[in-house]
Amino acid sequence: MKAKDDFTPDDKELLMNFSEIYREHEEKLLQQGLLQGLKRSQEIMGNLLIRFGVIDQTLSQVIEPLLKLPPKESSRLILQSSREELVAKLSH
Repeated sequence: MKAKDDFTPDDKELLMNFSEIYREHEEKLLQQGLLQGLKRSQEIMGNLLIRFGVIDQTLSQVIEPLLKLPPKESSRLILQSSREELVAKLSH
């Protein structure tokens, strides 16, 4: 690796371009991750609404633990558990 002072103007321009592309790529990945998390949260809340009719204070406390589980596992728990079982399994 060259010392900082050994960069030519072309090297510096390439480095700046690469840095900008890298930053844009990082931002895009962050946005995709946020959108995926939002979509997953909406899916879980939708499943809870379908299964139990309402998301009250107690059920709202299991959303975060459900988000930490793989999608198939969280769906299975919602579909196969009673409200009380779901709360008991996921409330810590």
